[in-house]
Amino acid sequence: MNAAQKVLRSVDRLQQGRPGLGFPVAVWKKFGDDQAGNLAALIAYYAFASIFPLLLVLVTVLELVLNHDPVLRQKVLNSAFGQFPVMSTQLQSTVHPLKETGPALVIGLILTFLGARGVAGAAQNALNTAWGVPIARRPGFPWNALRSIAMIIVVGTGIIATTLLSGLAGGAAASVLNGPAGYVGAIAVSLLLNVGLFWLGCRLATASEVTRNELFLGAVLAAIVWQVLQLLGGYLVAHELAKSKSLYGIFGVVLGLMAWLFLQAEFTLYAVEAAVVKSRRLWPRTLFPPPLHEPDCRAYELYAQAQQRLVGQDIDMRIAADPTKNSAQQDPAHNGQPERTEPERTEPERTEPERTEPERTEPERTEP
Repeated sequence: MNAAQKVLRSVDRLQQGRPGLGFPVAVWKKFGDDQAGNLAALIAYYAFASIFPLLLVLVTVLELVLNHDPVLRQKVLNSAFGQFPVMSTQLQSTVHPLKETGPALVIGLILTFLGARGVAGAAQNALNTAWGVPIARRPGFPWNALRSIAMIIVVGTGIIATTLLSGLAGGAAASVLNGPAGYVGAIAVSLLLNVGLFWLGCRLATASEVTRNELFLGAVLAAIVWQVLQLLGGYLVAHELAKSKSLYGIFGVVLGLMAWLFLQAEFTLYAVEAAVVKSRRLWPRTLFPPPLHEPDCRAYELYAQAQQRLVGQDIDMRIAADPTKNSAQQDPAHNGQPERTEPERTEPERTEPERTEPERTEPERTEP
């Protein structure tokens, strides 16, 4: 073992012995084991495909419904575009209401539905993968499609409602309590609404074998993460991006929005993974095995069972006490290939058939 390996193993032992380090390391490791970054990218892709039609429909509907109250309409739009603080100014200047509200509005609704259904399907796959739900026990057709539609209706409506209520609560708090108290009150109201929304969304996206209590921690963490991202996004807009001209234009809107959606999806999955690690007690983890400890064995068993694709299929997972003994002994003479040994050939034993003499019988003699 060289010096670098000794340092790495010392760091590994240090994080295993300290819960404050072991838990986030276990969350990070499980996030990588589940390839959750790819799952987050898929969610961000479908979200990007649906966000422009959704904003287009929202702006058009508000133009029709709140045409008599432009002040309230602008407050609602500011709350809606405030969900994307990094790109809110560019989006407001890019998205305009439809002049013709017939077929164009219907097409916008259809595109929004298709994109939102993709988001719901990707979210179901991501959350069930994180919780290690076997593929055979995940909702199949048509139940997964019904869950997606329910997520579109319930969660989509909830996002619009929380956006409006957050904007109204912020305005009311600012008018009643001027200064920091009103600002903190608006953030608290928004946080509570987001916790309920994430809890409901996780319940619809995850198989029923995962309980509501297990999902609650992930919902709380995801709501906190989103609130922090909103605050950081507002800070970036006010202090950093306002000085930059490179993000202006349609390419800046596209790239900035994609990055923002991916960041939200990735941190949301980190929150879900934290809830899984806490519920299944998958920490502390070994970063440089061997040896493997009990949380590592539970995690690998969870990964193996998640691949069950048929009801009644039995997956047996075994981990050797010393995995290095089971690895192929490599020899340079064999070009890294394991040595092949010919089975011992044994000659079958030849047995001579037993020879028996025919019984001789004397002819019967008769007297004349």
